[in-house]
Amino acid sequence: MTTFWILIASFLLVSLVLIWFPHFRQQRMLRTEDAKVREGTNLELFNERLATLEKELQEDLLDQQEFDALKKELEISLLQDMKQGDDESLVNKLKPKSILWPSVMSVVVIGVCGYMYSTLGAYKNLDQPMTANDPHQGMTNEQIMSQRVEMMEAQANAEPENSQLWFSLGHAYISANRYDDAIKAFDKTMDLVGVHAELLGPKATALYYRSNQKMTPTVQALVDQALSLDPEDPSTLLLVGMDSFFTADYKKAIDAWQLILDSDRTDVDRGAIMNAIDSAKMRMQSEGMMPNDEAHKSVKSDATAKTVTVEVSISPELQAKVASTDMLFIFARSTEGPKVPLAATKISAESLPATITLDDSTGMGGNTKLSDAKAVEIIAVLSKHGSVRAQAGDIQGKLAMVKVGDTGQLVLDTQVQ
Repeated sequence: MTTFWILIASFLLVSLVLIWFPHFRQQRMLRTEDAKVREGTNLELFNERLATLEKELQEDLLDQQEFDALKKELEISLLQDMKQGDDESLVNKLKPKSILWPSVMSVVVIGVCGYMYSTLGAYKNLDQPMTANDPHQGMTNEQIMSQRVEMMEAQANAEPENSQLWFSLGHAYISANRYDDAIKAFDKTMDLVGVHAELLGPKATALYYRSNQKMTPTVQALVDQALSLDPEDPSTLLLVGMDSFFTADYKKAIDAWQLILDSDRTDVDRGAIMNAIDSAKMRMQSEGMMPNDEAHKSVKSDATAKTVTVEVSISPELQAKVASTDMLFIFARSTEGPKVPLAATKISAESLPATITLDDSTGMGGNTKLSDAKAVEIIAVLSKHGSVRAQAGDIQGKLAMVKVGDTGQLVLDTQVQ
């Protein structure tokens, strides 16, 4: 494709040079010839006039003082004529060719190049996704995973003392359903760095899947050992919650997953955990097992108290200026202390009006969480450029203050100029 572009550009450049170079050359030659004609004519007229003055001086028709004055005036006139080139009659004798001809030829050449590109080039493929350079094109998920595992195995063999690499390889083995290899990888990691809860949990998970998702005594022993080292280890609690969910012990699953949410861990997918808790509650409700005790009511109340719900809409005056490709960015920042975002999310403009919930699962990963704030400021930007920073043409709205746990209504009513 690059070679084709070079050929088209070269053809276009050479053609334009061949068209315009003779035209400009002719213009320059005409100007030079015109200047020579004017100069020769002016000198001829000067000599004739000077000869006349000299003849009149000899015939005593002029005295020497008048002769000198008229000669000086004649010289000045010659200099002015040569400098200004006022002889329009001579200029009109040599008319240059019109610029219309090279202009028409240039348009024809450019049109030919465009036609060649549209028929022989890749013009029709510009709107199609670029997949030629995709190394995974045509591969299934299993093949992609197998390729990834092979690459990690080669790296691990090249760096046998790299504990982080063995740890990642163990998780890759679990994803590839190679549980025996995963157990060996986690054992290798523990040989390098010692026994830790964050290693026992993944090993227990690999054993759990190898046992057809059964909590065998061996798996339970690893779970108990991991929780004794770290009662809030997320990988172990995820396993406990998952097994409890599969065995219909939804209360135990919720308790395990809630411990993860209540921890200060930032390396977990809080959104997925909250969805899992909601699924467990729905199962309990559908099976008539929804608890009525005060403890679970307080858990639900605490979860609600740590969120901010925003009902977002757009003013009728600006409704017509919303495109389906626009994106809505909405974020909350504390009304006290540094003005840093505590939580943020984005949705498509097609979803408006919408109700959005911000919580720690949508946090920005900093040390300060939404649940730590008492009140927040809500800012929403309907972006036409895909950027959270408001630009000209974007539509924005703001809520000066919403208490954490409450619901606010935000109207997008200002267009950025």
